[in-house]
Amino acid sequence: MVHCYNRRQFLRRSAGTGIGFAAAGVFTHSIRGAESPQEKLNVAVIGVAGRGAGNLAGVAGQNVVALCDVDEQRLGKAAESFPSAKKYVDFRKMLDEMESEIDAVVVSTPDHAHAPAAASAMRLGKHCYCEKPLTHNVWEARELTRLASEKKLATQMGTQIHAGDNYRRVVELVRAGAIGPIDEVHVWCGKGWGGGTRPTETPPVPEYLHWDLWLGPAPYRPYHPCYLPANWRRWWDFGNGTLGDMACHYMDLPFWALELKYPNSIEAEGPPVDPETAPLALVVRFEFPARGSMPPVKFTWYDGTNRPPILAEQNLPAWGAGVLFVGKEGMLLADYTRRQLYPESKFAAYQPPEPAIPQSIGHHNEWIEACKTGSPTTCNFSYSGPLSEAVLLGNVAYRAGEKLIWDAQALTATNCPEADKLLRRAYREGWSL
Repeated sequence: MVHCYNRRQFLRRSAGTGIGFAAAGVFTHSIRGAESPQEKLNVAVIGVAGRGAGNLAGVAGQNVVALCDVDEQRLGKAAESFPSAKKYVDFRKMLDEMESEIDAVVVSTPDHAHAPAAASAMRLGKHCYCEKPLTHNVWEARELTRLASEKKLATQMGTQIHAGDNYRRVVELVRAGAIGPIDEVHVWCGKGWGGGTRPTETPPVPEYLHWDLWLGPAPYRPYHPCYLPANWRRWWDFGNGTLGDMACHYMDLPFWALELKYPNSIEAEGPPVDPETAPLALVVRFEFPARGSMPPVKFTWYDGTNRPPILAEQNLPAWGAGVLFVGKEGMLLADYTRRQLYPESKFAAYQPPEPAIPQSIGHHNEWIEACKTGSPTTCNFSYSGPLSEAVLLGNVAYRAGEKLIWDAQALTATNCPEADKLLRRAYREGWSL
């Protein structure tokens, strides 16, 4: 007997029963016909300006059936390019009214709304693309990772540089043993999202902005223009400072190359902790366990004006951001587009391995293809969830003021009960995960 399925029947069936999507983010090809990659998804986009505009452009070749943004000016501008898409200011209403019409959802809100929006979509069986960091806190990251696996969904976190060729070549150098076993990594970024004091003025909310919806699950506070469109990253209630903004991009490279997952310990140093805002400069030290034949790794993050002392000590270039792998046989320095082995004299005649990691079809296209056929994504939540957890634990250690001994299975710092209240938070009434 030959069974024929239309596009929506297949996508519902694959999301509900796991056809083509193995647990823990390991995907296999679905049973759909050869034409399936040519058919279009019905995509809803939550957050349509800023990073959201880039993600909207990334899925513009699909059927964009719904647009959601709490800023009606930005929503209206985006809708000009997608006149048939329905417009919403509340993603909860959008998902409720359009559940049967949506196949997949893109989440590009500020950090504090990532998890409620993504979880709501995934619980309805919708494939999900979510910006970095995956969530606002550690518990949310673990929950989204679990949900994606449980629902057998195609997922991708928005670390777009992961699709670039340079990261692939760096991973190949590391895995070919170019600099020998690696037990030390330094990652830095010169940004400084932090500082500031909570305003006391209460100017009127602009007519086009739904402030209560923008706050979403975060504690209520009066509107002030200092929070948006981008400065929310400075405030603990909404963002995670420079670490939250940039670490998923740069820590991604050593996580990929060295097959890292959960750290054993985390400690941080910076200025005195402010209850409202992130620090302008931070240093975070992670210790990761051995993985198979690979040794334990001492891993340090630096932001703001902080830089790894080893750069000056070894007379290495002081790039504004980068990753330095330190191995038994040398060093490998990289950023988004560059890579260099050191000492240069030792590696002058070195022949890199032949490219072995396939070229990406594009970060957004990986996810679109996975939604349709079950093919893999490179930043699915089983990978990007633990990456986000490690990033967010840096801020937990900083705010707790102690070196954390981390029990990843129990999701707790065994030596610091004070850290537990920083791993998750209560949501405002009307909001949930």
